[in-house]
This record gives sequence, C-alpha cells and structure tokens, in this order.
Amino acid sequence: MPVGQRRTAEAVQEEWRRHYPLFPRLLFVLDGTGPAGINSRIRALHASADVDLAVALFLREMAVLAAPMTDQLQHGPAAAVWRPVHNPEQRVSWMGSQVP
Repeated sequence: MPVGQRRTAEAVQEEWRRHYPLFPRLLFVLDGTGPAGINSRIRALHASADVDLAVALFLREMAVLAAPMTDQLQHGPAAAVWRPVHNPEQRVSWMGSQVP
C-alpha cells in the first residue's frame, strides 16, 4: 500500500479474510461445577442472544462453543463435546463447527 493511503475498514476485513477464510471460534471451557451448573451456564449463554441484539448479531458471525472440562479430559478437546451457544442441545467438534 502506498505511503499516506488509508485503508477502509472494509478493505482491512477483506484482506483479513483472504489470509484467514474461516473465522476463529470462541470457546468456553467450563469447570468448577457439576453437570447442572454446566447446563445452567450454557443456557445462560444461549439466553443472552435472545436478550441482547448485539450478542445475537455476534453469534451470527462467530461460532461460540462451550464444553465442560471433564468432557475434554475424558474424550479430548477435538471430540464432539462442544455445545454451540446458538443450539446448546447439539454436540460438535470445535474443528468442524461452522458459523450458524
């Protein structure tokens, strides 16, 4: 880019997407509570999308997943132990998850 030329936000975003075509995921590793506490935390994340428009828009752009630490230790972090915040009943691998 020539000196003195400013890049627009759109140009920066397109440049970023060229290098990273798949947007990274946001992963919540949950620990320090039992299964009921884990389910409660995941439901709270899911419910926040219904309450806050900004969160709902964010969830459209980025895969946000949550999983208990115990499941990761037992099955491995690449296993289908992750629950998408937009659909907490589903179980996916973080490596294969897509933006909703």
